[in-house]
Amino acid sequence: MNLIQHPELLDRLASSYALGTLRGGARRRFEALAREQAPVRAAALIWQSRLSSLNELQPQAQPSSAVWTRIDNLVQGEKQSAAQQAVRAQTALAAAEPAGLGGWLRSLTVWRTATAAGAFATIAAVSVGIGMRQELGTEIARLQTQLQSAPQIEYVAVLADDKAAASMLVTFDPKAKKLTLQRVGAYQEAGDRSLQLWALPPGGGPKSLGVLGSDKLLRLTAGESDVREVPTLAISLEPKGGVPSETGPTGPVLFKGALIQKML
Repeated sequence: MNLIQHPELLDRLASSYALGTLRGGARRRFEALAREQAPVRAAALIWQSRLSSLNELQPQAQPSSAVWTRIDNLVQGEKQSAAQQAVRAQTALAAAEPAGLGGWLRSLTVWRTATAAGAFATIAAVSVGIGMRQELGTEIARLQTQLQSAPQIEYVAVLADDKAAASMLVTFDPKAKKLTLQRVGAYQEAGDRSLQLWALPPGGGPKSLGVLGSDKLLRLTAGESDVREVPTLAISLEPKGGVPSETGPTGPVLFKGALIQKML
């Protein structure tokens, strides 16, 4: 089966691969396809990028009632444990000492100690419960913020060299008007050279989308009109600072790949 012709299946397989639930022979076959086909590699890298930020796709959720049930069980368990310890201590003391004022005073001391221990355990458990509630509220708020600020990736490309080795993952968020480029290969240009990103439209000459820095993660500003209906992206090696867009690439084209529009 050609996965490229079945985007929904490809997306499900890529998500399972990134989560680690795709195993055995199915995982090995998916990895073999990813080595041979750039769109499969792109789908896997997109899902790995999504999961690495813990999810930007996490929906809003309220704590389950089971959470508070577990907290109550913890409180009751601490109280019962303290009471049982007090009973065992009293029994051992009664067996070791004769009846009398000394034994009575010792029993009183044990019961007071046990009561204090039980109260402390209750306070500690309630404090844990309050802390858990606050932590859950903070986590929910954090996930909501992440969801609102999550990039809406609509275009993706894996740029590879002439040996089909992936070197650059490119994604485009039309909402933020940002191209994000992540170096996934080991290539590093010399200090007196720059990498330059080009759009290769079906008609007309190449158009520069920006000059890349040396960082692993790079962001360039671009409009959707710059990438819409552009089938291919390429990266050339140019003099330091790049070359004007109208001249087109003057150095060798190192990496190239299809730009795929994803369905959100």
